[in-house]
Amino acid sequence: MAQKPSIPKGTRDFSPEEMAKRNYIFNTIKDVFLLYGFQQIETPSLENLSTLMGKYGEEGDKLLFKVLNSGDFLAKATDEQLAQRDCLHLTSRICEKGLRYDLTVPFARYVVQHRNELQFPFKRYQIQPVWRADRPQKGRYREFYQCDADVVGSDSLLNEVELITLIDEVFRRFGIRIVIKLNNRKILSGIAEVIGAPDKIVDITVAIDKIDKIGIDNVNAELLEKGLDQKAVDTLQPLLTLSGTNDEKLASLEKLLAGSEIGKLGIEELRFVLENVEKISINSTLELDVSLARGLNYYTGSILEVKACDVAIGSITGGGRYDNLTGVFGMDGVSGVGMSFGADRIFDVLNALDLYPAGTCASTKVMFTNFGAAEAEASMKHIMALRRAGISAEIYPDNAKMKKQMGYADSKHIPFVAIVGETELAEGKIMLKNMVDGTQEKLTIDDVINRLK
Repeated sequence: MAQKPSIPKGTRDFSPEEMAKRNYIFNTIKDVFLLYGFQQIETPSLENLSTLMGKYGEEGDKLLFKVLNSGDFLAKATDEQLAQRDCLHLTSRICEKGLRYDLTVPFARYVVQHRNELQFPFKRYQIQPVWRADRPQKGRYREFYQCDADVVGSDSLLNEVELITLIDEVFRRFGIRIVIKLNNRKILSGIAEVIGAPDKIVDITVAIDKIDKIGIDNVNAELLEKGLDQKAVDTLQPLLTLSGTNDEKLASLEKLLAGSEIGKLGIEELRFVLENVEKISINSTLELDVSLARGLNYYTGSILEVKACDVAIGSITGGGRYDNLTGVFGMDGVSGVGMSFGADRIFDVLNALDLYPAGTCASTKVMFTNFGAAEAEASMKHIMALRRAGISAEIYPDNAKMKKQMGYADSKHIPFVAIVGETELAEGKIMLKNMVDGTQEKLTIDDVINRLK
């Protein structure tokens, strides 16, 4: 019996209509990237595991897709390792490569590897798929696209301001109402100092990053499990429940973090970004959120996330500053800041709100019907003239019933149908039918070109 076809969980097929929508997303983001002076690069889907491991924290390492070595992948594994089922050490023996988890770490590797070819500050954008061995659920996939923009080689906080305005412009074009949540990892480090647990900064950030998902009570329970004492957890509460305007939150933070130098530095950086964005004015809401942690360990300064206002879904954009990332590849002193649009979640939001522009899914502007050899020959000449004028056109390949041909055009959302029958053939004209309002008129090919342009 033939095997029933299927695809891995957490992956998806996309129909022509869905691809038209996705390309609208990619092209919109790409246009804004170019508007802001970013240049495109691409990196391989496969990276050496040594490049990827240890860059995303313990939880991130578990979600890396590892690729078995070619040929006899067990050749380097000892019988003892196999018998002990020691996954950590066994993986290093049988897997040398992995699918990229995000685009930022491969970008850092790219910068170090090509440092002599680049002009700093270097502004790059990248639109490619990434893979995570996560549990699939609504809005979370194992294979998905990221659309990244990063600036490396500059410490200036104007880069953060620019990225926030870039995010605002992208979602303005999409018509999606958003809230941009902003925080700073230095503030989180200051919080860890103030509560007397500076060595627990990773555990603290991983835990409080889950507040929106599991609630503050469960976050507190997790912090206690990670070794924080009750006094430290109690001291943390006012910082996680700050309210008021951004200025009021900053004022509260100044009091709460008065004893932490790194915390005060984080406040200064936040104030600079907030004040400069306010001077420019954006459409979106920019909100200081101290509970925002961004789970990835490489962030060192500003961090941000974007939430859709009208659809219940996770973060649709995120990013931050990572001063130390290129250092792990042997290139110290290069600061970077970047952000990533979650194209798949944006796709879901646009579908939920039906925000695609009219005509997004139309691949062909006009379809010619087929009534036989002579009519098809004349139609093909018209089609070539239309294509030379930059108008997408096609002919129905078979001499089929009119109902079937019209049904084909309708199913492809083709807005115009051109009919060349005996009368039109004799007159050298085309009957152009508007599939939206049903009107039709007889025109010359030049008139059709002018009308459709």
